[in-house]
Formats: sequence, C-alpha cells, structure tokens
Amino acid sequence: MNSVLLITISVTLSNCTKENTTLSNTEGNNTISTPALIENLPGKYIVVFKDEASYTGNTDLIRGKALGLLKRNNASEMVPEHVYSHALQGFSVKLSIEQMEAMSKDESVDYIEQDKTISSNQTTTAYARGGGGKPSKGDDVVQPAQTTSWGITRVGGTQDGTGKRAWIIDSGIDLDHPDLNVDVSLSKSFLSGKQKSRPDDQYGHGTHVAGILAAKNDTIGVVGVAAGATVIAVRVLDINGAGTVSGAIAGVDYVAANGVSGDVANMSLGSGISNTLDAAVINASSVVIFVLGAGNNTDDVKNYSPARITRPNVYKVSAMDSLDNWASFSNYSSTLIQYCAPGVNIKSTWIGKGYNTISGTSFAAPHVAGLLLMGTISSSGTVIMDPALPSDPIAHK
Repeated sequence: MNSVLLITISVTLSNCTKENTTLSNTEGNNTISTPALIENLPGKYIVVFKDEASYTGNTDLIRGKALGLLKRNNASEMVPEHVYSHALQGFSVKLSIEQMEAMSKDESVDYIEQDKTISSNQTTTAYARGGGGKPSKGDDVVQPAQTTSWGITRVGGTQDGTGKRAWIIDSGIDLDHPDLNVDVSLSKSFLSGKQKSRPDDQYGHGTHVAGILAAKNDTIGVVGVAAGATVIAVRVLDINGAGTVSGAIAGVDYVAANGVSGDVANMSLGSGISNTLDAAVINASSVVIFVLGAGNNTDDVKNYSPARITRPNVYKVSAMDSLDNWASFSNYSSTLIQYCAPGVNIKSTWIGKGYNTISGTSFAAPHVAGLLLMGTISSSGTVIMDPALPSDPIAHK
C-alpha cells in the first residue's frame, strides 16, 4: 500500500518552533537580534513516484507523468513547481488535503511529504553592518591586499584548484566578484517569485562559502583551499537566507543532472528530518561528492536533514575555533560526522565585491570541500572538548 509521509518536524536553526536568536557580526562589531521563524508549509507537498528506469533523467516525461497524476485526482488546475528526474523522480505542488490524500493512493506514487522551510547553517546575520554590506552597483570597489584566513592555514594551506569545479547549493554567489571564478552560464536559481531567475547572491552566505573553497590566489582579498577552482551558484536560499526543502531538492537534482566525477557539491544548509531531501542527496552523491555543514543547533546531527545521511560520498563537518576548541554552536555526533574544520571568525568573500568575517558550520564545510576537490584529505589531531566522543578529526590536506 502506498503511504503518506506528513513530516511534522520543523526546519530549524534551533530546537524551538520560534525564537529570537542573537546574531553577531565579528568584523562589523555589531550585534543584531533576528527572529528565526521555523515552519512547515501548509498546502505544499513533494510527491515522489515509484522509480521507473525509463523515466530516469527525462524531465519532460516526469512532468507529463505529474500532470497525468494531477488530472486523475481532480487537481488538474494545479501546476508542478519543481520537477525532479535525476536525484529522484517526482515533483512539488500546492494541493488541498483532499487532493493530497487522493493522490497518495495512486498506484504510481511511492509517498508524499509535506514541504517545509530550510535555512543556512550560519550564526551571524547576512547584511553585516561594516563588514561588506549590500550588493554594489558599480565597479569602483577598492580591493584589499590578499590575506590568508587562519582556517586555510589550519587545514594545510592553499592549493591550485584551476580546472576543478565546485557546486555551491546555497544563496547564490556574487557572480562578478573579482576574487572568484564563477561559471555564470551553469549557475541557476531555484527560487520562485521575483528572484526566480537570479542566481546572483543577495544574502552573502553562498559567496562566503565559495570564497573559502575557491577564492583566487592573486593579490587581492582572500585565498581559498582550492584556489581558483570554478564555482557554480545553485541558488536555493533567498535574500533572507531561507528557502524550501522542495527548492533544495531541485538544486540537488540539477547537480545530479550536470555534475561529473571529480566535482564537489557544498551544501551548508539544513532542515528538520526530510526523507526526500536525504534520498535526493544520497542519489546525487553517486555522481559528485557532497559536503554538508553539521548545523548550528548544539544538538545531535541525527535530528537534521541532510546532515544525518550516512554514505561514502557524503561528508558531514562540525566546527572549531582557532585554538582547536569545539565551537559551542556546532551540532555533534559520535558516529555521523567525518571531520571538524575551522568555522569561527572566518574571513572570506562577500556580496558587493566585498569581504566579511562570520561563523558557522556553513564555513567549516567548504574547507573540507576544498580538500576533497583537490583529491586528498587527511587529519591533523582531534578537536578539543567535543561533546560526542570519540572527538572529530581535524581536516587537513
């Protein structure tokens, strides 16, 4: 019998349904209180079909299958928002409860999951006052002399990543940042509404991740672990650093469709438990390596998707400070985390062709992604005061 999965665990930056989280910018020297509203999305669902080999990789066939399903179940007026054909077979759509219940009994449907919000894994506000600011409209931004973040040094220094490719599933990337090599033609947004066709970062988070992984080794700004590697913006988070699980799956599906062996995908975001998001990442990891931030809930990773995944090509990363001490905000696990990496006071690229210093497991993950992109990763000691033993090994080239 087909089953209906109505996951009620909320997407989370904390363990509460709604909270006021104090977000601080270490470079801008400001503290900003930002409410983080955590919610499911009533009326929005992710429909997963039973796998059929002849449909794999064919978006048009899956879309036709979705339209047929909707028509059979008195929902022909509804239009699929995202269609998935590579990481899994399915689509996302708005439905009434009655329509959803009817569709769940269709013989072509494996299961249906309620959509929910998803957020970036960072501890500080995006528009950091004094630390980078909003996007610049001109070309007159004065670039500072190049410095090397303590995090880059701690993982063994920079390497030449020229010719290698990393997918940044995040808030987009500042497409014309002079310290980044962005493949604009492959970059794509999976947001809806006004921001639908804009992979350009309006939040800062994705640009910061991209710089840690691949900022150029030139005379300006900062330098990345895999310096000069090509980064591709897969935008699933909006101007406020929020998105949906259905949109994140669309981004993962896009990577599965276009990635090749040797590529790495960085995913510094997370939600409550979503079987569908987990399945999409697992399937896409057969194509490219996925690196995931552990999350900033000071909680066990097992409670969050996609970081709870266990697969050979999926790496989960916790965060530490410059003294190798565990970052108090980082999620933890005795079995699910592969590496700890620098994630406190990390300087990297920012929107507006600028730079910023912020913290989070989001920024630990791209250190590991950069090392994996270069093909080798080892360790150098273990993090101090890890709340879940054995202590996580510190990533190093």
